[in-house]
Formats: sequence, C-alpha cells, structure tokens
Amino acid sequence: MAKQIQAIRGMNDCLPEQTPAWQQAEAVLRDLMSAYGYAEVRMPIMEVTGLFKRAIGEVTDVVEKEMYTFDDRNGDSMTLRPEGTAGCVRAGIEHGLLYNQERRMWYMGPMFRYERPQKGRYRQFHQFGVEVFGLNGPDIDAELIMLTARLWNRLGVSEHLTLQLNSLGQPEERAQYRQALVAYLEQYQDKLDDDSRRRMHTNPLRVLDSKSPEVQALLQDAPVLSDYFGEQTRAHFAGLQSLLTAAGIAFEINPRLVRGLDYYNLTVFEWVTESLGAQGTVCGGGRYDGLVEQLGGQATPAVGFAMGMERLVLLLETLGLVEPQPALADIYVAMMGDDCLSAGFALAEQLRDARPQWRIMSHCGGGNFKKQLKRADKSGAAVALILGEDEISRGEVTLKYLRGQGEQESLKVDDIVGHLTQKGI
Repeated sequence: MAKQIQAIRGMNDCLPEQTPAWQQAEAVLRDLMSAYGYAEVRMPIMEVTGLFKRAIGEVTDVVEKEMYTFDDRNGDSMTLRPEGTAGCVRAGIEHGLLYNQERRMWYMGPMFRYERPQKGRYRQFHQFGVEVFGLNGPDIDAELIMLTARLWNRLGVSEHLTLQLNSLGQPEERAQYRQALVAYLEQYQDKLDDDSRRRMHTNPLRVLDSKSPEVQALLQDAPVLSDYFGEQTRAHFAGLQSLLTAAGIAFEINPRLVRGLDYYNLTVFEWVTESLGAQGTVCGGGRYDGLVEQLGGQATPAVGFAMGMERLVLLLETLGLVEPQPALADIYVAMMGDDCLSAGFALAEQLRDARPQWRIMSHCGGGNFKKQLKRADKSGAAVALILGEDEISRGEVTLKYLRGQGEQESLKVDDIVGHLTQKGI
C-alpha cells in the first residue's frame, strides 16, 4: 500500500464540520464592509521578494526569519505573501488607484509565515484586512476603530476584547527618540536578552515590545516616545482619542505598543483578549503614510488594519458563540429504482427553478427505501419527496415529513411548490 501523504506542518485543513464558524464570521465581515462603503480587492498570493523587503523592513522578524521565499525558473526571487498591505499598495500604484484619490478597500485570504505552529498561529493562516488611502486626519483612524468595535458587537465578543492605542509619531520624531532609546539601552547591554541586544541597533523600537519580563523591567525608566512629539502629532492623537470617547469606545494608552512592521507612523492600535492564552492579539493596525511613496508611488496618506481569521474563529469557538450548524437540505428527493432517476432529477431541477432559495438534495448511489430515508434524515431535510414507478404513472409525488409535521400524503407534481411554500419550507 502506498505511503499516506499528509498536510504540510502548520498548513491545516478546514473540515466541513469547521467551516460554518468561518462562514459565520466571513458573512458578518462582508455585510459590515458593504454597510461602511468599502470595496473588495483581490491580490495574488505571491509577489516579488523585494516588495516585502522594502515595505516591511529587512530587519524585521517577518523578513529575517518567517518569509517563504524561493527562486522561480527564471531565477527571480519570489515570496508567498506574509501580509496583505504591501500587495494592496503595489496593486494600487500599478493600476493608478491611489494618487489624488480616496480609496477604501478590503481583502480576505491566505498568508504565509514560517513560524512554530501552535493553536491560533499557523504557517498558512488567513487574514481579513482593510486599507484606506487619501485621507490623513484622525477621523478615518477613528472610523476604522469604530468599524472593528461594531464587528465585535455583531459577533457578541465585545466584552472579551480591549482596545490598546498608541502613537508612533512622525519619522523625524522617531529618529530623535531612537537615538535616546539606544543610548539608554547601551547602559544595560549585559542585562538584555539576545533578541533585544540584536534589535538595539537595527530596530530598537521593537525592544519596547519584548516579551521578556526582565527587559520590560529595564524599560520602566527608558525615554518615552511621546516626549519627542511635535504639535501636529499631539493634535492628531488627541483628535483620535476625542472621537473615540465621543463614540463611547473605551481604550487604553499603551506606550509600549509599536507593532511588528517598519512602515507604521502616528496611530497604531490593537484589540487584545485574555480568552486565547498567549495568542492575545485578535486585530491590529495603524497609519502608514510613507509606504506608498516608499514603494514608488506618489506620497499618499494611508491607514489600515488586519485580523487573523483563525484567532477570530477560535475566539467564537472558545466563547461558545458559533451558531448551530444548519441542515444540509430543506428537501430530499428519493428515487425508488433506476427507472425513476430521470424523473427524480427533473423534479429536483424543477423545484430549484421555482424556488432558488430551497436547498434540495437528490439521492444518488441507489439503495433500498430504508437506506434512502436514513440518508434523507441525516441530511436534516424537513421533507422527503419520494418517486417510484407508481407515483410517476399517476403524475404524483409522495410527501413524507421527516420532522413530525404531518402524515405522509400524495400530491400532484404541479401542486408540490405551492404546498411546500404554504407549509413554510
């Protein structure tokens, strides 16, 4: 017997029993995007490697350790996308969607990072993302946060999520702060862990995000980024807070919140939960006003966020908020004998034409009457329509209720649609 082939580690199957939870979350997201006037964009899952190096930053964990990168047959370096923003910006520049225009877009699909697989974190994972271009005030930052707050309300998870907020200032402000932070960290090199020591000169702001308790203790007396903000940055951050407060959205200021990618400026935010253990961040984003120009376009303000669908679904499952799995069918068509197959399929198609909203399953694979009814019951259908030679000769169908709604009866084929409609099928 041939050796069984299994899925690649960290790239998981989503089985039929699991997909209803995904469909539940996806349906709410699609409805919400439509309600706010956002349009869907779909990008390739593979891009040239240089796109991500320029956008994300060469000294980030994503680029240094996590990207799936390979040479194609022409010797060009290609990468499976580790996040969606860079590809969305590339598409916007390439197709002339951004300059002097306002764009509000969303996307959903698989991303790829080489990480240690664990619950809620996989090597192929799925992200939902939103990107807005052409608006530079705190009002659009606030709208995105309000949008996510409405999502949590619709899904019933609001009480389990906390909004953390910070500002990273402008690049020139961050440059001054970086010098002060590096000077401070250099005094404690021997007490830093390996990651922090490495990042101290390449990406020092990421040290603020260290998971090491010892490093966090050292940072208590470190310089604070907000001390280096100018008037415009302070006004932007104050405006955002004012709008959120007026909307009734609670938040915590987290001065250690920096996000993991280099392109952010000004607003950054995360929605975090304590219900998923170590995988606490469900959604995060912020402004990236310099990225469009950095990737070859005209200077364009931009802001966005992304959320991991696996974590969102896991949160729904953990909190017991997944809706009951619907039945596979409303109507099951059983055909007693091969001579009845054509008539049975014709009846099923006739019903689908008359009522497209009905879910109709036709029996396939033969079997006796008992077996067919067993499959009909397993489908969850409310009724079975039974066709045998006697029914065909009389132009009738036998209607059997599977959920205790009435006695079995015979109906003319032409009366089936009206009768089932009247019964509320």
